[in-house]
Amino acid sequence: MSTRESSVLFSPLRIANGKIELSHRVVLAPLTRNRCLPLEKDEPEAGKYNRIWVPDELVAEYYAQRTTEGGLLISEGIAPSLESNGMSGVPGLFHPAQLEGWKIITSAVHAKGGYIYAQLWHAGRTTSEPFTGKPAVAPSVVPMEGDSGRIPPGYDTPVMYIDHPPIELSHAHIKATIEGYCSAAKMAMQAGFDGVEVHGGNGYLPEQFLLSNINQRTDEYGGSPEKRCRFIIELMESLADAVGEENCAIRLSPFGLFNQARGEQRIETWSFLCKQLKEKIPNMSYISLIEPRYEQIHSYSEKDQYLSSQGLDPSTINLKFLREIMGDTPFFSAGGWNDTNSWGLIESGEYDALLYGRYFTSTPDLVERLRLGKAFTKYERDRFYGPFPDRERGYTDYPVWQEQGQEKSGGVTEKGDTHLTVSEVKVAA
Repeated sequence: MSTRESSVLFSPLRIANGKIELSHRVVLAPLTRNRCLPLEKDEPEAGKYNRIWVPDELVAEYYAQRTTEGGLLISEGIAPSLESNGMSGVPGLFHPAQLEGWKIITSAVHAKGGYIYAQLWHAGRTTSEPFTGKPAVAPSVVPMEGDSGRIPPGYDTPVMYIDHPPIELSHAHIKATIEGYCSAAKMAMQAGFDGVEVHGGNGYLPEQFLLSNINQRTDEYGGSPEKRCRFIIELMESLADAVGEENCAIRLSPFGLFNQARGEQRIETWSFLCKQLKEKIPNMSYISLIEPRYEQIHSYSEKDQYLSSQGLDPSTINLKFLREIMGDTPFFSAGGWNDTNSWGLIESGEYDALLYGRYFTSTPDLVERLRLGKAFTKYERDRFYGPFPDRERGYTDYPVWQEQGQEKSGGVTEKGDTHLTVSEVKVAA
């Protein structure tokens, strides 16, 4: 069994078809933080309400704090179009001001010797017209249940999804949506990103095409696992043509429930998808997957109940079947990794790198703390998502371990010196 001292988590890894050599395998997961600034209201594109959000120097400081020499960062989800954005404070890559803003971020990361990929994120049916000023889009007219929990511009309370249902994407609109992704990818490379990652999980637009409870089409984009994969395959092929397949990656959540993802035929669907991706884009930079039992908001018992209802054994299900399909494509895993459970995973051959999210929000020097066995700082859930008037609070104001004066090893500390037990760490993870 590998330990921290002997772990290959801190050994080099080549991605991007060998173009990039990472110095370690600890990756910043894509994390929505809603800290960007609105485009000025006197800009015609902003409309009556500010709906276009731009990253700035504070966002650059956040990413730079989490950059290490030879380390990889995945950006927060970046909207490739106005209609794709799901909430306030989230940046895009479809306006010149956003391009200039992202140049500040990539320059800050590169100045510290790191690499950064742009995650392209289309909310699909999880947004609504009050947020974007445009109708939400989806594979089929199947609205989300309930409300978003977020207050749109000009409203006093959250709006019900059923009151603003999505429109079904026509063939022409599908083509335009893919073109929007490609335009954003080109802008990302122009802004200095080292590559792009499509968010193909968590119930957002690409995954909505994969899910039988959302995609109810009867044309070539729906009706079977193979047809439901068509949108993502066309999207990834187009991106590879636009910016080079070695610069393209994808994130998937084959067993996720987030955003009311309740599709059937999970094994068949994601197996076919990955076989097609491996065949058509053999030099893809990497593939990133979310662990089967990990879930954004649901408990283990809820997740296990769902998996069992699909004829899957929660105690044995894993990602090995997709690892085998992807072969030598670098294979990343996300979902609950921390300083107590990260050892021996790379050595097992199941993964090539691990992504860390929630603890990276509050532990800017997470890579060094993992390496040295220093305690993480406990994250503050109520500061995950803005917008906030005090943007830096819970964003760029966390100290590194030397500033905390930590002497204890392992576990988690609060912002002060309160030390949590290993059992509490597992709950917090």
